[in-house]
Amino acid sequence: MTALIMGILNVTPDSFSDGGRHADPEAAIAHGLRLRAEGADILDVGGESTRPGAERVPAALEQERVIPVIRALAAAGAVVSIDTMNASTARAAIGAGARIVNDVSGGLADPELLAAVAETNADIALGHWRGPSADMYARAQYGSVVADVRAELAERMAAAAAAGIPPARVIVDPGFGFGKQGAQNWELLHGLPRIVGMGPRVLVGTSRKRFLADALEDRDAGEATEVRRDLATAVTSVLADEAGVWAVRVHDVAATRDALRIAGLGKGTDPWSPTRSR
Repeated sequence: MTALIMGILNVTPDSFSDGGRHADPEAAIAHGLRLRAEGADILDVGGESTRPGAERVPAALEQERVIPVIRALAAAGAVVSIDTMNASTARAAIGAGARIVNDVSGGLADPELLAAVAETNADIALGHWRGPSADMYARAQYGSVVADVRAELAERMAAAAAAGIPPARVIVDPGFGFGKQGAQNWELLHGLPRIVGMGPRVLVGTSRKRFLADALEDRDAGEATEVRRDLATAVTSVLADEAGVWAVRVHDVAATRDALRIAGLGKGTDPWSPTRSR
């Protein structure tokens, strides 16, 4: 089955790629509906930047940004995910209609988050994380990045189970770019089948990440544009799909949808036939 597409909707002033573009609720809702029309199966709404060096924001401010957007998109029939590390925001977002909690910290940033999700019917995406964005690269020390990520995700899966979250509701995310230097991300991409082999659904987010830009800059000795990063994202999303991931998280839904469709047609299938379900 072709990977689902999770469209990124940042309702923030400072996200690394699109901060400020959709900071007010009306603009964010319109963009979310546009992403859905372009082929997004899930809309991932976030109110706190996790770019390298980003500082935390109060949960009340995060909720002020995201809850009206989630409520409107859910009412329009969209499948909505909340990108948060805060238990209180997760609860409020689920109450507003979110069906997935996407916690890049895997439940480590807020010890109450896993229990909060366990009380609901929402799914949870557990990201691989070694510490806050402010100093994430200082923690990028691995024996084998794939083996270490597998082991640390297994610990988060065990924590989710201990909190009362059934395995069927758990998704894992190897955390591209989070506490990983350039070459480590490529090693992780190559090792994705081993992450998929762990059992849970796997979510992959390479969209516009620095390791893609670095590869493009090496070739052209110039700064990678957003368009070129989106092309690189589409390629890595196809590679992730071929590894068997459940979903890819991207900014440019249309480009990724096209890439996945072309890859599918090249194998003799059409992933966007009328039978595709969201």
